[in-house]
Amino acid sequence: MSTAQTLIELAARRHGADASRLRPQDDMFEKLGIDSFQAAELMSEVELEFDVEIPDYELQGIRTFAALAAKIDARR
Repeated sequence: MSTAQTLIELAARRHGADASRLRPQDDMFEKLGIDSFQAAELMSEVELEFDVEIPDYELQGIRTFAALAAKIDARR
């Protein structure tokens, strides 16, 4: 499974969304209906799941699953 798909599955499970309706190019905030606080909580889970640490400044402007997956892959 790709990083983006694993990320989608994790985010969908965390926020009660249907993963089959989410695509890598989707805006996470819009599709999941989350705010910045919920995104920070999700990032904590993402960092544990993928065993990476991504500084907050690198996450600024990241809105899509694909963009976040690229950051994760760059850190692995």
